Amino acid sequence: MMEKVEKLRADLEQIAQNHGRAALASSFGVEDMVLIDMIARHDLDIEVFTLDTGRLPEETYALMQETKRRYDLSIEVYFPKAEAVSAYVEENGPNAFYDSVELRKGCCHVRKVEPLKRALSGRGSWITGMRRQQSPTRSDLEAGAFDADNGLMKFNPLLEWTEKEVWNYIRMFNVPYNALHDRGYPSIGCGPCTRAIAKGEDIRAGRWWWEDALAKECGLHRKKA
Repeated sequence: MMEKVEKLRADLEQIAQNHGRAALASSFGVEDMVLIDMIARHDLDIEVFTLDTGRLPEETYALMQETKRRYDLSIEVYFPKAEAVSAYVEENGPNAFYDSVELRKGCCHVRKVEPLKRALSGRGSWITGMRRQQSPTRSDLEAGAFDADNGLMKFNPLLEWTEKEVWNYIRMFNVPYNALHDRGYPSIGCGPCTRAIAKGEDIRAGRWWWEDALAKECGLHRKKA
């Protein structure tokens, strides 16, 4: 375990040194909390930002506040454009994402994808907490690759970590985490699109549970063609 922890520190240092204005895109999931703890613990030159979709669970906001206090960390928050949200809701309704994959992806685009574009503007690289084990859509991820959609390098330094290893780190370093994880939510996004899972279900089963498991991504992390 400590070998992976040391490799993670070295990988993050290398990203910070060689791909300047690096930033972690955090949704405050348990993987992102590992990365935030590592960045803060070693005072790495990596910024942290998050996307506030306007429909996050209260527990996520509580963790965001606790994280800022615990680590004395500056976290940039990017919001969707009010006029775009208003137009989507006026045309389709507030919960139209349940009606079709197209409408769900449209909501994700307004609330996540467009704000991400602004968050990444001018940066040299971005970092995520994605792991290969999380989903069939993430099986062919690379630890680092050029993100053509956003025009910069993208790194997934926890790619080969297991869920057990992530939680071992959380407990080892007493890292705060989202209270919903203790209520059966292994993956947490917007409130209306996230539910608890039953024992034995896939860890991403609680995200957009009404859709095909092989296509459940919001658009922030597009698969290569």
